[in-house]
Amino acid sequence: TSERALDAPDIVDDFYLNLLDWGSSNIVAIALARSVYLWDASHGSTSELVTVDEEHGLFTSVNWAPDGRHLAIGGHSQEVCGLKWSASGQQLASGGNDNLIHIWDRTHQWLHRMEEHTAAVRALAWCPFQANLLASGGGGGDMSIKFWNTITGACLNSANTYAQVCGLLWSKSERELLSSHGFTGNQLTLWKYPSMVKTAELRGHTSRVLFLAQSPDGCTVASAAGDETLRFWNVFGDPAEAAREKSAPKANSEPFSWVNRIR
Repeated sequence: TSERALDAPDIVDDFYLNLLDWGSSNIVAIALARSVYLWDASHGSTSELVTVDEEHGLFTSVNWAPDGRHLAIGGHSQEVCGLKWSASGQQLASGGNDNLIHIWDRTHQWLHRMEEHTAAVRALAWCPFQANLLASGGGGGDMSIKFWNTITGACLNSANTYAQVCGLLWSKSERELLSSHGFTGNQLTLWKYPSMVKTAELRGHTSRVLFLAQSPDGCTVASAAGDETLRFWNVFGDPAEAAREKSAPKANSEPFSWVNRIR
């Protein structure tokens, strides 16, 4: 279950919008109808950033710059469902309503065109521990998570999730991938990579979980859905603690230490 749930009234339940982002300064930005609000995760305080008149329509996307101090707010065409820069900033992945994924370089030239999905591609996530590995998720007519080598454009693997894939996030410390879903489960699912064995399902939303964002430390995930709630989940744990555990020397266990000794 989620650790915290906040109201998100008037959030738009639209597969083509991106209304949630968590910046490096630990502030969550969320667009609700014609207003953008900021929630300070350090103090739990909320403030209204901007509201526009009805004639200007609804906000369709919010995205923090890497410095966590500048927020881009605006709209985009329904033809583009998802956009994600690689960690190096050298490649951009785009997913579209035409079921295609394109990989672009910094000169705005597309390098690869991937055609294996059979529904709109909204969910995109670059792997933090393996350069040039991209995960993507297909909509209701596809329901798969696919993995791509963005150097060659080859599809490395595909896993059927049996649900509309709305969002994807990688763990920063473990080889794990979190997906959020729409019809019919409206759940978040944690997978081991590369086996794609399902290790947990996180439930609480009653509508498709369209929006996902990750805290700067990688521990917590924020999710928002058409049920007008913003939920926070402790999914991945502390990356620093995981690194310490991996580097700590393991004690030599005594053979059959679980058996009662015979004296």
